[in-house]
Amino acid sequence: MPRNPEGRQTVLRTCFTGFAAIAFFAFAVPVTPSFAQAPAFVQLKIVKAGLLVGAGAGSGVLSYRGRNYRFRWSGISLGVTAGATVGRLEGSASGIREISDFAGTYSSVGGGASLVGGVGAVHLRNDKGVTMELRGPRGGWEFAANLSTITISMN
Repeated sequence: MPRNPEGRQTVLRTCFTGFAAIAFFAFAVPVTPSFAQAPAFVQLKIVKAGLLVGAGAGSGVLSYRGRNYRFRWSGISLGVTAGATVGRLEGSASGIREISDFAGTYSSVGGGASLVGGVGAVHLRNDKGVTMELRGPRGGWEFAANLSTITISMN
């Protein structure tokens, strides 16, 4: 640092101005939505049946950044599966940067049981990093402990 008091004040003033500018841009400038991940809401209808190998299909709606996107899904499960159910699941999806990230193949390991009625829950993840956590009522009879693969395609 300079030895004279005037020089010290100039250096301190310059440092303070620089820190103030950095703080302003770090906290006052918001992140634009195009770069941030936005929350998404998913609703889907399911119909599935199986005996050892299960299969299912249905349709759904993804609500993302103020728009609704319709999609279809189909899936297969391998493991202990017996029964048939219909249901409606809804929940959140995260990790979507672009709408094209949502379509793809999802996998899940899980199980459940339903007799006349029940509540289903599933946690799915695809290779693009999109994760869905869905819950909802279902009706019918089913017992399952399996590995599932679900493919989603946008309409």
